[in-house]
Amino acid sequence: MLVLFDLDNTLIDRNAGLAVWARGFVSSRCLPHEAEAIVCERLRERAHLEDFVDLRKVLSLSDSPRDLWHEYVDGVARSVRCFPGVREGLITLRNAGWTLGIATNGAGDIQRAKLAETGLSLLFDGICVSGEAGIRKPERRLFEAAAAECGTSLSSGGWMVGDNPHTDMFGAKAAGLRTLWVANGREWADDLYEPDVTATGIVEAIEVLQRPTL
Repeated sequence: MLVLFDLDNTLIDRNAGLAVWARGFVSSRCLPHEAEAIVCERLRERAHLEDFVDLRKVLSLSDSPRDLWHEYVDGVARSVRCFPGVREGLITLRNAGWTLGIATNGAGDIQRAKLAETGLSLLFDGICVSGEAGIRKPERRLFEAAAAECGTSLSSGGWMVGDNPHTDMFGAKAAGLRTLWVANGREWADDLYEPDVTATGIVEAIEVLQRPTL
């Protein structure tokens, strides 16, 4: 059975990693403390090279946007951590015969750097990153591409595990996958649709997939 996982704030704590990197970045340039909030706010949802064109102007930096981007990629990849229990849970799923895939939005270099630095890359049968595929969740084609990377197809069924109600849950449901929402302390806010299963965190989500009655 196929299960696709979102990456940021599902398997890894991107928000915490971004905060750690931003703190060091601001300190290294002797920028005012409020610059940390500016950086985090701009990069909280997503980060691309173009964001550093604007941040360079706002923060009056002399570095080129491309140099700033590479510094971000290297620094955030080193700063992010898996949520506790993720590696062990994924290994358990693999040993139980699950086919594991990554379906993530983002630039290819940063997403693959995070996977490599956290040691997750080798645990997956396929990895699909929107920046490389030229399509983004919630588009069906991204889920199709992720399944293909894993050597299977959506017609065989499967699950999507993620934290974003729109890109992960709505997108996967429309693509024909069952959906498992990682709430991370939030309440589901949409009355028109609910995920098939809600889990408080990623460890519980992985435990749900291991249930024999699933």
